[in-house]
Amino acid sequence: MAEDAARPWPPPAGAYAEERGLFQLLQNMLEELLIHKPDDPIEFMINHLKQNNDDAPRICVLGPPASGKTTVAMWLCKHFNAIRVSQETLLFKEVLMQTEEAKAYKERNQKIPNALWANLIQERLSNVDCIKQGWILEGFPENQEQAWLLQSSGIFPRHVVMLYAPDTVLIERSGGKRLDPLTQEVFHTTFDWPSDPQVQQRLVKPEDLSEQEVSRKLLEYHRNFPEIFHIYQKVLKSINADQPSVDVLSQVPDNLVLKLLTERLSALDCLSNGWVLSGFPRDVGQGEQLQKAQINPNRVFFFNLPYEAIMERLSQRRTDPVTGERYHTTFRPAPTPEIQARLRQNPKDEEENIEKRLDIYYSNVKALQDFYQDAFYVNADQDPYVIFEFIESCIIKPLPCKKH
Repeated sequence: MAEDAARPWPPPAGAYAEERGLFQLLQNMLEELLIHKPDDPIEFMINHLKQNNDDAPRICVLGPPASGKTTVAMWLCKHFNAIRVSQETLLFKEVLMQTEEAKAYKERNQKIPNALWANLIQERLSNVDCIKQGWILEGFPENQEQAWLLQSSGIFPRHVVMLYAPDTVLIERSGGKRLDPLTQEVFHTTFDWPSDPQVQQRLVKPEDLSEQEVSRKLLEYHRNFPEIFHIYQKVLKSINADQPSVDVLSQVPDNLVLKLLTERLSALDCLSNGWVLSGFPRDVGQGEQLQKAQINPNRVFFFNLPYEAIMERLSQRRTDPVTGERYHTTFRPAPTPEIQARLRQNPKDEEENIEKRLDIYYSNVKALQDFYQDAFYVNADQDPYVIFEFIESCIIKPLPCKKH
């Protein structure tokens, strides 16, 4: 009997299980059993299958202070309709069994024990909303012990987003950080200033933002980082946070972006009216993932523009931080000297950052053009109405019949 039990599954059975995702299903169910520890495991697993929530996101967003963890976590929550779980939400937005105990440590300026944080997280992730909608765990785990405690509770993130940036950048950036106490949304006096005057007026400077305090937190983070990296290296995606937030968010793992696209393009309006996908896929790998998901465009357009024209269009863009209005020093200058004086340039429009984005684009575009062999090519260095008419003519034109 022992010899029979040790035999591997026959190839047909293994192929069947792999094709239908049974291995992942069993792993997910085992994780849920470890988290919830139900008295009746069979009934629990039946209900789990009925809920059909195995695709719910389970993501950790980690990184040093001022690296943009909150911005990334809130963006992911918004797009996945997931639940954000952070130190702030656990202590001030939830009523959990050990919330008051954790607050007492905070009020005494004492470090909250790792085991207490793990208990709070486990209880929160066991709630129905986290089970059904998924969760984004912001800033946890902070060290090896927390990671082990979460794993022993059956909490295994499917993706770990790790942000990084030079310490000098993080210390400088922390001084401009501002928080909206109403929405908990994070802004920055230089990089991400809100256009709404009401939001501007209620922004506050978070506590513990002195250079000395940020330096202390950075030192602690660097001491713990290697151990966390080792634990999650198989599911980890590192992203350079020393760039505009839009570019940071664009580097979210492809399979997460694909999940968003699949859900949106499966909606009734897209199925009935069609859709236009702008700026995606960015490389062949993403194009292949779209194909596997049965998302196949019937027209693909590549816009071509000289390097000098790209620089002129992007590097001269400016934004009025008071009204949110956008201007261009050549094509749409500010109407008054007062507005001109307060205009700001988005860091992503600085020439150095434009060149970085162009390098990435040029390194991928040739292979992407080969992938979409029936694509149309558009000269974008001309009047917008001429471009529109050309695209319209390509859409109206019947698709060529492929010979088999």
